[in-house]
Amino acid sequence: MLRVMRIIALEEHFTTLPIREANEDHPLESMYRLLAQAGLWKSPPGAVVPVGIDDIGAGRIAAMDEAGIDVQVLSQTTPGVEMLEAGPAVRLAKEANDAIAGAVEAHPARFRGFAHLPVQDPAEAARELERAVTQLGFVGAMLNGHVRGEYLDDQKYWPIFAKAEELGVPVYLHPTRPPQAVVDAQYAGFSPAVTEMLAAPAFGWHVDAGLHALRLILAGLFDRHPGLQMILGHQGETLPFMIDRASERLASVVRLSTSIKEAFASHFSITFAGFFTYPPFVAAYHCLGADRILFSVDYPYSRNADGVAYLDRLPISADDREKIAHRNAERLLGIAPA
Repeated sequence: MLRVMRIIALEEHFTTLPIREANEDHPLESMYRLLAQAGLWKSPPGAVVPVGIDDIGAGRIAAMDEAGIDVQVLSQTTPGVEMLEAGPAVRLAKEANDAIAGAVEAHPARFRGFAHLPVQDPAEAARELERAVTQLGFVGAMLNGHVRGEYLDDQKYWPIFAKAEELGVPVYLHPTRPPQAVVDAQYAGFSPAVTEMLAAPAFGWHVDAGLHALRLILAGLFDRHPGLQMILGHQGETLPFMIDRASERLASVVRLSTSIKEAFASHFSITFAGFFTYPPFVAAYHCLGADRILFSVDYPYSRNADGVAYLDRLPISADDREKIAHRNAERLLGIAPA
């Protein structure tokens, strides 16, 4: 297909070496090493895996150009600082945001940034979000799931959401590995590689992220902060398929200003983020409509070319394709049209 429309990609990851070193013992880092050792991630000996995760310069832009992607919103991958002690987390999150800001400054037409936040210190996280948006020009924040086993429906974390609402920027809720007790109960019993893959990107962290979003709705976050907007990746982390059932069954036991389904449809947008098959898109499209679906690749864990080819072949109108490719992102993130 002749490329004529602008494409903005929202869930495109990088990492800093200090954050990677701080998470050396994190199970996800162990999984990445297992994948590389098994040859499932092709990379030169000693390279940072996945290849491209540490590049927010010329190499990344060349990969974008090859696929026809105009803009990437950069974000610190998981694991980030969410499992660290508060002191190092504050310092390393600021360093990651400064690295993103440097890439945006060097390539202002190609990159934007989502803030990485030290969520275990909610007051400091809110201050860092304000710095990132008002001083660095970031377009929102990305939070990597639970914080040392605590979910963000606990009201001690809500100053972060209040600040996002005040600043008029969305919060992208990205998955992370479920708490260890959940992994032990539901995903153990296989080889380490199978357990980690099953608990994380193959299945577990998508279910966990969908449940996390549902917990935020049930806790009344959006009654308290009606202007807050959030984003879920991976075709909505199972919720487009499950939201009618959840809304119907919970209606008799929870009291909110709107139904759970209405809260989801009013406060969440979703991205593709590495889910390039048709069935989950059907659920998302019928649940939310084209105005709340945005393009994403999940680079470098997925290939840019695969994401663009998926967008091109979706059986939708040209107008809906333009919304998903760039117009929804421009509106939600405040990115000026090209």
